[in-house]
Amino acid sequence: MNSAAAPRDPVRLGDALRFLTELVAWVATPWALAGHSTVLAVLSVVLLIGLPTVFGTPGDKKQVIVAVPGAGTVALVALQLAAAVVSSWAAWPAPVAAPVTVLAAACAVTELPRWRRLLAT
Repeated sequence: MNSAAAPRDPVRLGDALRFLTELVAWVATPWALAGHSTVLAVLSVVLLIGLPTVFGTPGDKKQVIVAVPGAGTVALVALQLAAAVVSSWAAWPAPVAAPVTVLAAACAVTELPRWRRLLAT
């Protein structure tokens, strides 16, 4: 083991759950919308990926393109969680959607300390 190597940050459980929930939202939302409108399906992916990429709270992300208060970041995460849950129930059968709901709930619980910190900024 090289002691001169830079230490790596451990992956937090909350970060992992948030990423998994975002992935589900990115898949389930266009899947649910595709039967109604291809344009809406594509737009949903652009918004779900683009908004958190562009908007961020300084200190919460390494690079922020457009700074928003902590409440903005919390709202964007809540949007991802809601999209994952609602879209999974609209697009997939209950045995698939139910675990997504559990995943989103677990994500919300692990995000609470981060959200408190963000809302205090």
